[in-house]
Amino acid sequence: MSVSAPVAAPRAVRKAAAARAAGFAPRRQAPTSGALFSAAAPASKQVFMGKSLSAPSARQVAPGRRSVARAAIGDSLEEFLLTATPDPRLRQVLICLAEACRTIAYKVRTASCDKTACLNDFGDDQLAVDVLADKLLFEALRYSGVVASASSEEQSDVVPMGGPDDGFSVAFDPLDGSSIIDTNFSVGTIFGIWPGKELTGINGRGLAAGGVGIYGPRTTFVFAIDDGCHEFLLQDDGKWIHARETREIKEGKIFAPGNLRATFENPGYEKLVSHWIGEKYQLRYTGGMVPDVCQILVKGQGVFANAVSQSAPAKLRVLYEVAPIGHMIECAGGYTTDGSKSVLDIDIVTTVDRSQVCYGSKNEVARFEKLVGGKISQAALQDAKV
Repeated sequence: MSVSAPVAAPRAVRKAAAARAAGFAPRRQAPTSGALFSAAAPASKQVFMGKSLSAPSARQVAPGRRSVARAAIGDSLEEFLLTATPDPRLRQVLICLAEACRTIAYKVRTASCDKTACLNDFGDDQLAVDVLADKLLFEALRYSGVVASASSEEQSDVVPMGGPDDGFSVAFDPLDGSSIIDTNFSVGTIFGIWPGKELTGINGRGLAAGGVGIYGPRTTFVFAIDDGCHEFLLQDDGKWIHARETREIKEGKIFAPGNLRATFENPGYEKLVSHWIGEKYQLRYTGGMVPDVCQILVKGQGVFANAVSQSAPAKLRVLYEVAPIGHMIECAGGYTTDGSKSVLDIDIVTTVDRSQVCYGSKNEVARFEKLVGGKISQAALQDAKV
């Protein structure tokens, strides 16, 4: 009597079993109404958007060896994080941020873009969706249970989150580019995660992770821990699926020049822009920092620059924008500079410190340092801190 070979379980069933074995709760459908977070759940099993935030057990990493995160196309965010970091608390923070970005993406697609009467601490007009994104991110970090403190570009104060002092601190720009939402350009959330509770007296070298959520024709969650930069695409069922990995930024001819008003007083920046145009580079610039920088990661080439002058001072905050994105670019094999050194080496003295920047390939960043440098911009940088 012949015996039939056992039938392999469907891929979805095998992945679900693997997830349960790793400690993940089955994914639940996000609620359509009611609270986003369940505060009644125990700290170790809190629920956000109907999803258990219990962190899986850490995989063992051989002492002295660096864990290299590799993700296959189609891997879920949770599956990837198991190989990306042995720290379950860092996984928890990233999952909470991804869930918040998922909700923000929906709000961006459906929110009215009429301006409100409120202003942020820096005098910028806020849209209603800015305020909502800010609130969602603070709620996500608070209910993670592992974040000690957080600070938003919209408020600038460091706010206790209730987590342990040896947990993490998070700085974020809740909705960078909100002024171009009504034109239907892509906008995004920027975040940086540091170990401990301090968000001053640090620099970008200490980042545990940096990333962005991008809200455009597609919604993506892009971040770097310490090796490579990884993009996850939001599916219709609310699941994040690995879509891209970037480990090298090559030389190319795509440029995104910010703060062009500075060219009138900064001859080095004027020469740099003239070089790009004369060499027939392709201009790809929307005015939104997140998509304009992340195209470097998507294309694997290009340059983004934002230089300054006396009357066009630095606007980019080191804590909320410059350092987290710089971390992503350098982990992806690219280079960064403030005109004289890597942006990751800029000491963050206050939450409102600002800087000029250049991100991109090795030669493009070197060209920025040669032509623009850091000396011309010092007066403008001082004016920005007044």
